[in-house]
Amino acid sequence: MASRHVHVVPRDVPPELQARLGVAVGAVFLTFALVGAQLWYLQVQRGSEMRLLSENNRIRLVRVPAARGVVYDRNGEILIDNRPSFDVIFVPEDARDQRRQVLRNLAGYLGEDETVLHQAVRAPTIKRLSYEGIVLRRDVDWQGVVALESHQLDLPGVSLQVGPKRYYPFGPLAAHLLGYVGQVNESELADGASGYRPGDLLGKAGLEKAWDAELRGVPGGEQVEVDALGRRMRQLEQVADLPGATLTLTLDRDLQEAADRALGAADGSIVALDPRNGEVLAMVSHPAYDPNVFARGIRRAEWRSLVQDRKHPLANRAVQGQFPPGSTFKVAVATGALEEGVVTPFTGVTCTGGIPFGNHFFRCWKHGGHGGVNLHRAVVESCDVFFYQVGRRLGVNGIAEYARRLGLGLPTGIGLEHEKAGTIPDTQWKRKRFNQPWFEGETLSVAIGQGYVTATPLQMANLAATIANGGTRYRPYYVKRVEAPDGTLRAEIQPEVLGEARLKKSTLAQIRSAMRDVVMTDDGTGKKGRVVGIDVAGKTGTSQVVKMGSDRNRANRGAELTRDHAWFIAFAPAEAPEIAIACIVEHAGGGGGAIAAPVVQQVLTHYFTRTQGPMPLPAVEAVAEPGPEAEASQSAKAEPDAIRPAADHPL
Repeated sequence: MASRHVHVVPRDVPPELQARLGVAVGAVFLTFALVGAQLWYLQVQRGSEMRLLSENNRIRLVRVPAARGVVYDRNGEILIDNRPSFDVIFVPEDARDQRRQVLRNLAGYLGEDETVLHQAVRAPTIKRLSYEGIVLRRDVDWQGVVALESHQLDLPGVSLQVGPKRYYPFGPLAAHLLGYVGQVNESELADGASGYRPGDLLGKAGLEKAWDAELRGVPGGEQVEVDALGRRMRQLEQVADLPGATLTLTLDRDLQEAADRALGAADGSIVALDPRNGEVLAMVSHPAYDPNVFARGIRRAEWRSLVQDRKHPLANRAVQGQFPPGSTFKVAVATGALEEGVVTPFTGVTCTGGIPFGNHFFRCWKHGGHGGVNLHRAVVESCDVFFYQVGRRLGVNGIAEYARRLGLGLPTGIGLEHEKAGTIPDTQWKRKRFNQPWFEGETLSVAIGQGYVTATPLQMANLAATIANGGTRYRPYYVKRVEAPDGTLRAEIQPEVLGEARLKKSTLAQIRSAMRDVVMTDDGTGKKGRVVGIDVAGKTGTSQVVKMGSDRNRANRGAELTRDHAWFIAFAPAEAPEIAIACIVEHAGGGGGAIAAPVVQQVLTHYFTRTQGPMPLPAVEAVAEPGPEAEASQSAKAEPDAIRPAADHPL
């Protein structure tokens, strides 16, 4: 019979020890139970999460930004390119509880303010994926690269990533048309900027913004193995990024440079169009800015300096500047008067230096008067009295109708942000704006391009182009072709007709003949716009900024912001136009014929000869004696020019 072993507690063990032994055994069982429960919780309940964290600690998916598309001018010159940039990336999870010390170390190595780095880490409010890097600094110089690479042990979570940086080889040249890029901000992400993540770059202004969808490209990715400090050990897998589309513009870089040089240090704008199709050949706005500053990451002090500058360098004067057009507006008034039969080419008016109306005396720029003038001579010599009389006959509503037919008072549709429509007043406009009736005396100011009338330089260039091509109003455009990175043509932009001015051939012939003689005859106010061997047609203008006394020459010696603007619009060759142009020199303190016409002359000379000879700048600060350009009347009531900074230029 098999023996059975029974464990029996010795009788001599005290009861107290037996109790302690039972507690110890229970504690052991409880400990194993707790460990088992924790293992179950970690391996079963949170197993997938722990697995992901473990993999992220060793294997990372790194987003690779795509290179934005390259931009060329019409002749194949690069206007916007990309170059390699070393960017500082920070993964907070890798730094664990050392974040503050890591940022302090990093600030020292980069010579950066530590608070700026802390702000960059805290900035994203959109949920960031775990182990997703934050861009702390873009385009670090070589000294910074060496410092970071040699102190990696002091910088857990910090790495350098090589990516494409936007590069504008001509700096401020055409900056307002080309625009700039910047980091996507929280409001843009909240508004649904599709496909963007914090730290990505997108177009903020100009072409970069308007054509961002084509330029941006498709980001790639890498699967990399990292060590405990987050440093890259090796690449496991890669998905290549797809660069953005290539754009070819209608812009002529050589002509743009000539126009920029001709305007010199003066504030203002020049716009040149091809009247045959609406292509933008040049677009200058002064003062300008360097978009490379935004590409490398603009600093707060730099941004503050730009937005607080009273001259508003970020504003594109070509499409956002609203100025009284002065006597250049007489082209629209003369067109309407001929169309409506208010005058004929033989209608005569006697100019004695001004006319009384009510309790005002409306002066002509020529104190002694022009004597007997017809429409042709009134345009050539810019007689204010003739247009006072014509404006009264045509009426403000008639003036407004033909101004709008020629493209004034409405956006051109060029596709640049914050384009202004200008103001073409009529009776209904004043009733809606001021709840007041229109007074006939106000029509006299409108007839010479003053009063409530405002227009942008682009609109005035488009007006010149519409007269030049026989009455067709094209939508101005600046992108000619869109191509895939491999050169495949995606789109070729075609001219778009927005409307017809519906003008008689006889009217166009009269206006074009008068504009030609403005430049090509010795009595014309625009003779300084002549180009050797080319017939140029144009119209000068001088617009008041504020109402002043009768002595314009004396008034223009006052504060800069109260001086007159100088205008000149033109097209050439007069019989077969291939370029139309508008120029405004702000606060020039002199007439369009004396100041703006020579600027346009330099641009047209360059266009037709392509010579690089010396181009002396007009003396825009000098006050010219009242000559054939001081058209602005004492009675003309002008609002200050409405240059404002764009509504949203986010950092």
